[in-house]
Amino acid sequence: MRYNFEEEDGGRQSKDVEWLPLQHHPVFSTPPDWDRDGDRALTMPKNLLAWDGASRLYFWDSYKTCLHRLSVRLGEPDPTSLLAASPSKVLQADVQLNSEVQRISINRNGSALFLVGLDGLYVMYLYGRTSTKENTIICRTVLVGSDIYFDRKNSIRTLKVCWHPYSDTHLGILSSDSVFRVFDLSSALGQPEQEYYLQPVEPGSSHNATAICPVDFSFGGDHMWDRFTVFVLFSDGSVYILCPVVPFGSVYKWESVLELYSDAHIFGLKSANSKAVKNSNLAISWLGATFPELTRKEVHAENAAVLRAQPYALFDASVSLQGPLRKVSHGVEDDSVHPPVCEGRAVSFLYDLVSKDSILVTAWSRGKLQIDALADEVQPVWKVGSPPRVCLDSTDSIVGLAMICESLSSDTSILKLDLPPDHTLWLGHPPPLLRLAIVDLALPRRSSSVLSMFVDPIISERIYCLHEGGVDSVVLHFLPFTNQTRGKEDMMRSPSVHPVLSTFQGEASSATPLSGFLALSDSFGDSWIVGLTPSNECIVVEMETWNTLLPPIIDKVDKLIGAEVPKDTDSTIISKELLAGPRVVLLPPSSPHLRTVAADSIEGRSTLHQYFKLFHENYVEYAHKVYFELQHHAPHVKKIIDDQHSRLCKAQQKILEVERKQEKIEDRVEHAVRFHGELEERLQSLRHLPAAHKRSLSKAEREFKSKLDRFRGVELDALRSSIEAVNARLKRYTHSLQANRSNEERQVSVRRIRHVEENEMSLLKASLEKLSVVNSENAKKVKVVESALKGREIGT
Repeated sequence: MRYNFEEEDGGRQSKDVEWLPLQHHPVFSTPPDWDRDGDRALTMPKNLLAWDGASRLYFWDSYKTCLHRLSVRLGEPDPTSLLAASPSKVLQADVQLNSEVQRISINRNGSALFLVGLDGLYVMYLYGRTSTKENTIICRTVLVGSDIYFDRKNSIRTLKVCWHPYSDTHLGILSSDSVFRVFDLSSALGQPEQEYYLQPVEPGSSHNATAICPVDFSFGGDHMWDRFTVFVLFSDGSVYILCPVVPFGSVYKWESVLELYSDAHIFGLKSANSKAVKNSNLAISWLGATFPELTRKEVHAENAAVLRAQPYALFDASVSLQGPLRKVSHGVEDDSVHPPVCEGRAVSFLYDLVSKDSILVTAWSRGKLQIDALADEVQPVWKVGSPPRVCLDSTDSIVGLAMICESLSSDTSILKLDLPPDHTLWLGHPPPLLRLAIVDLALPRRSSSVLSMFVDPIISERIYCLHEGGVDSVVLHFLPFTNQTRGKEDMMRSPSVHPVLSTFQGEASSATPLSGFLALSDSFGDSWIVGLTPSNECIVVEMETWNTLLPPIIDKVDKLIGAEVPKDTDSTIISKELLAGPRVVLLPPSSPHLRTVAADSIEGRSTLHQYFKLFHENYVEYAHKVYFELQHHAPHVKKIIDDQHSRLCKAQQKILEVERKQEKIEDRVEHAVRFHGELEERLQSLRHLPAAHKRSLSKAEREFKSKLDRFRGVELDALRSSIEAVNARLKRYTHSLQANRSNEERQVSVRRIRHVEENEMSLLKASLEKLSVVNSENAKKVKVVESALKGREIGT
């Protein structure tokens, strides 16, 4: 058995548990008052399923407002089966939830689960007290960030909430005010532990409003500096990175941190470039202070398998917002920073670590996936001279920090991939992107722009894309650095796209997006996907894993082998040796007086015996061979005749079916001809209408119309959201400055108050000036767009 469930929670014995297929579990039932059109207008991806990675599956019931915990068995008793225990445990929050839950997610150790909606973010601790109701547990539930995100005085929205991969108590939240915050659930729930104010462009330098509106983010994977990196996606498709970002108290492997520490000493301090030496010194000092065990000689990997991050921030430098990441092709960067690759706006982002490759996938609103790979390693970059804002406790220990993250001007320098390492390492350049593919999911135009992506737990090369029409599987076949490490010389292959689950019912308007999605796997390499419909129906699909990444040559060989199974009817039944006839045997030399020799003489008898022997060895044995071959191949010949006869009967039946269908085809062709004639008549009548003689738009008018459409679809919404975010940030800063000044004076010593207060005032004045400039420019742009739209409407 792969999982042992001898006893359920609460003392209930396993004999009282009934194991059912997951899709037939009683909790997945359609409520009586279900509204079919209730989930059509989604503004954020919905996922009401979660899995702890072992044996427990969680399902949020929106109609009963409770969380179901199901114990599952993967691959038992049949390797393809997925069973769940019934009845399930019901986890009830101890507070009233004032928001409809849109998404749930569980942390690493399965102790807490967050529930996020449009009006609230709650964290439920899964180990609570038993209720008087049967199979019900009351769990402690807390509200996170209520003073920032869900206050009625401001309009700040949460765009993405995610657990940090190296901590069980830290949440990363990206909001509409262009701020990335890290919350520590073990200390303070209302105030963030770290705040990073994203400033991707200088005020007034960008003519694209979408360049300052973030939409999604993702933490990096277990690879070099990626584990300390946050990737941020903006609505124009540009990707920026923050490095390093480390929650206080997060845990990392000793070997991983030591590798970064040694790399900074070897390739940074010994570089001939002064800039590389400066950047590596900053990284070494940050690593040494964040992980003090690195500088202690008595601490080794034998007695310290993991390292815990200590609270630390550089005193006179803030983390730089590196980017936007540029696309590279054939070793040289493109001239344009934001090439118009896909239409619409960017809506979702995914980071996928596949062996040595860091894959970045961007989903666009028109149903396209942009797949890139990092062509170089991520490196930490700080902006010296921009000190962060640090909050200290009574022991002068850092309990919180905030900083403004701006892009450096050196980020736009030209970088080539064929340069030696001495010209690229520790110079502060953001890693370039290598374009792998553009995948078009061929979604209908009327479909929703809500897309979300997931990585397969078994095959990291496979990515699931969840959209309004169902689920598609995208498999990457070309990984530049992984293939190079394995010694492969494969050509660049496009990803393969396969539809896994479809929710379309003829037209896009009848499609219903899934309300939940999970990718499950066991230790034997089996994989399943679980989907949840809006009507609370569960769908389980088994996924193949062993032949997903096989090269296409295998398929061709299988086709060739399969083509050889039906043998040709004209193949030789008798061997070519028999068909050639008996061998020609040369007669032995005879005397010239052979005709005069009597047959009954000794010489004549000897000659006749020799000729008879040759005749017997050649012709008689050949006749026996022919007879044996004919007797042996008679059943085979009969089988071939029967097979040809059956094929002839099938061909005759197909001919009869074709003859029957021919009449229907002729009727359909005749109907199509009549319909075409009617359309021609309608077209002729429409041509006489006054609107038909309307002059077509010129090239300049068409360009202006496309520009207005773009402003109406993307730019106008981005401008409005950015203005709301800037106003909310301005009000919050002015309010916090007056309210928190007295508290900060009591906490910080007199020596630090003067220095910090001057820096805060200067930074606050600079930020207010920048925000006022951005606000005024955005207001002007909105007025211009509205006047242009009004003029266009009056003109039409």
